[in-house]
Amino acid sequence: MDYKTLLNDEQYVAVKCVDGPVLVSAGAGSGKTRLLTYRIAYLITECGVPAHKILAITFTNKAAGEMKDRITRVAPDGDLVTVSTFHSFCARMLRSYVSFLPDYRENFTIYSEADTAKIFKDIFKRLKIEDESTKSDYKYNLSVIKNDNMTIDEYCNINRYSYDINTFKQFYLAYQDELKKNNAMDFDDLLINFYKLISSNQQVLDSIQAKYTYFSVDEFQDTNKLQYDIIKLLASKTRNLLIVGDEDQSIYGWRGANIGNIFSFTKDFPEAKVFKLQQNYRSTKKILDRANAIIKHNTKRLDKVLFTANDDGKDVEYYPAYSETDEADFVVSNIIAKHNGGVPYNEIAILMRLNALSRVFEEKLLTYNIPHIMYNGFKFFERAEIKSVLAYLTILTNPTDDVSFMRIINFPKRGIGDTSIEALNYVASGLKTSLYDVVLTYEQHNFKPALAGKLKELKALIIDLKQKMEEMDMYTFFTYLLKESKITSAFDLDNEQEYERYLNVNSLSNSVKEFAENNPSATIVDYLQSVTLSSNADEDDGKGVVIATVHGAKGLEFNTVFVVGCEEGIFPINRDEKDDLEEERRLMYVAITRAQKELYLTSSSQRFRYGKTEYSPKSRFLYELDLVKDRKINSGIKSYNRNNLGGDMNKLQSNNHQTFNYTFSKNTVEKKEIDYSKIKVGARVSHPKFGDGVISEITPNSSNHAVKIKFDTVGEKMLSLEYAPIEFKD
Repeated sequence: MDYKTLLNDEQYVAVKCVDGPVLVSAGAGSGKTRLLTYRIAYLITECGVPAHKILAITFTNKAAGEMKDRITRVAPDGDLVTVSTFHSFCARMLRSYVSFLPDYRENFTIYSEADTAKIFKDIFKRLKIEDESTKSDYKYNLSVIKNDNMTIDEYCNINRYSYDINTFKQFYLAYQDELKKNNAMDFDDLLINFYKLISSNQQVLDSIQAKYTYFSVDEFQDTNKLQYDIIKLLASKTRNLLIVGDEDQSIYGWRGANIGNIFSFTKDFPEAKVFKLQQNYRSTKKILDRANAIIKHNTKRLDKVLFTANDDGKDVEYYPAYSETDEADFVVSNIIAKHNGGVPYNEIAILMRLNALSRVFEEKLLTYNIPHIMYNGFKFFERAEIKSVLAYLTILTNPTDDVSFMRIINFPKRGIGDTSIEALNYVASGLKTSLYDVVLTYEQHNFKPALAGKLKELKALIIDLKQKMEEMDMYTFFTYLLKESKITSAFDLDNEQEYERYLNVNSLSNSVKEFAENNPSATIVDYLQSVTLSSNADEDDGKGVVIATVHGAKGLEFNTVFVVGCEEGIFPINRDEKDDLEEERRLMYVAITRAQKELYLTSSSQRFRYGKTEYSPKSRFLYELDLVKDRKINSGIKSYNRNNLGGDMNKLQSNNHQTFNYTFSKNTVEKKEIDYSKIKVGARVSHPKFGDGVISEITPNSSNHAVKIKFDTVGEKMLSLEYAPIEFKD
């Protein structure tokens, strides 16, 4: 095999360096998987290393399978190479050496997240821990202890939290005792028990080191301290350890990944040879210029500059939208243009820092009948917290819906557990009535005093909401519901996942506001019907526009990428520490380097958040990218403003007035032919998703015939007849 021809100069030199420790800092799109594959092939074909002596670690089962397939295709006996994730390798070794584990027996169980959740629930009940924020902290810090390879005493001595540390210690020990009693390990235990085994038993370590003499780890920037300790110990005898990673793409600090491992490697292995893969095969030169511009502001990195032999490509484009709707209109108009120009939908991605931003894009894509998928996540109206909030509206309009009632009965947490729910279901079943009726007549049933007290509060809430629903307008009532049910105060805003759920509920509030403004006479039932259409959209076939968070898009690439929500507080999210800001910057770098041909960044000067319209400053990253200078759009970068888009864009949407300015980038989108004589108030039309409707209003001076259509089933929506999939009915 001619490796020199198969690899570029940087890759070739690294592949040939087979003995001793090697660090490869591989830039985005630089062919690191190719390097790993051919390096293993080189060991087998040129160095005579038996395939079964090679251990290759990667981070997902999918990546492990793909690498194994590649190795098998290019190297004899490639199927004998051990390619595995850390967890899978540790599990296999623990089963092989289970007799050396003092606290475990043969055929131990590996607990899933659902299994551990049940144990957590029982222990919280036993310790009388009810606060959701405390529960979240306990579970998170339990994992931190294990991933940082610490004892509970070490952790308690160096950490101080608002909760009682002694209670946390009881929780930790009770959880570990429960696992041992059941002869079970959780995912973290697989790592920590394996490390304990090889660090305390020389016989076992010698045996494994006799099996493997060459080691490699992919995505090294995503390793935690414990994973690094494991591979460092395994390779301590031969020191034949190759690590490949990109410190500029370390974006998982919140789940334990330690970017410091890359820098520790050169201290622990001072003889290590360091190589940089800087030639990018994915993106155009102009996209890479932006990537280099942003990441150079970080200090925790090995200095490298991406370059490419690809074309210069198109300028990176920035659009400063004046509202969320304007931002979504810009993105969707360009998606239509790209697709009309031959770009498949699945080669286009909308990337965001927080998935709470997805709703307006999902709804806009649905409006224009553009197929789309949520990558590595749920569509907006399918998210658990959204379904639970909507269940309140459903119960108030359809009290017999027990499925919806089960969603609200303990959301937010009000101490009505499984046993109590069983008691309620028993009564409802016996009387052949709904759970709603049982709660509203709880005094007539023999419930225990503790449960009766909780049902009294729930009944009072339901009666109050039912009354206010009749008295208030839709949006005012929805705001009242969120406050009185204590939904908005139930989220731990210091926890990023909880914060995103909070923002999702906030986005739902905006959805209600928009629907109410567009449909002044509509009811809550009308809104729920509209939402059902959105949540029951056709399932994707893998051919739709991808909507994803930047975390979810890591490892993917697309012809065209839109990075949306580039505002302070969103991207970057509010962070206090310098290290956190550097991780946010790495996230932007990852987002940019997903793009192959075209890259767009957008921001919105105002967003409806926390019940009011807020004005957001542009992201500092736009300045670092040189897309915005001195708070003005850089004339050297191709950009858009309101004056070169179709329609009257001079009026900003205020808090109290809604403008009907509907715009698309008229120079880029291929318009469809329409019969202008049919555009009139009262004309009947048909939409493939929304069904039949009638034009109720025509926007004055609209260059693309923006009209309001009152649909028979989903209320009123603003559409551009020149781009929407609308047919006039005779």
